[in-house]
Amino acid sequence: MSMTKLIAVDRCQIGKGTFVVSGNRELAVFLLDAPERVFVMDNSCPHASGNLSGGEIHNGTVDCPWHHWEFDLTSGICTHSDRARVTCYEGQIRDGYVWAKLT
Repeated sequence: MSMTKLIAVDRCQIGKGTFVVSGNRELAVFLLDAPERVFVMDNSCPHASGNLSGGEIHNGTVDCPWHHWEFDLTSGICTHSDRARVTCYEGQIRDGYVWAKLT
């Protein structure tokens, strides 16, 4: 599957989540630095549909702002239970944009 252009990198804040809609998907995009990299996952927490793009990032995880479930940015697996997870997508920064392989 090809990559989908999601958002200009300069519209994302380093260390914060950005809410993006692509087709029928609501996504959370996380831009980190040192080194610069991007993570893309579904925006909805599986526990109670909290907005993950509004969560805090720490130690490679995002913390759902509603009930503080934490999800690994790389795998989408919840740190509280590996039975809870969020779908993650391959992301990359290219030509000043965030791109993702939405499968």
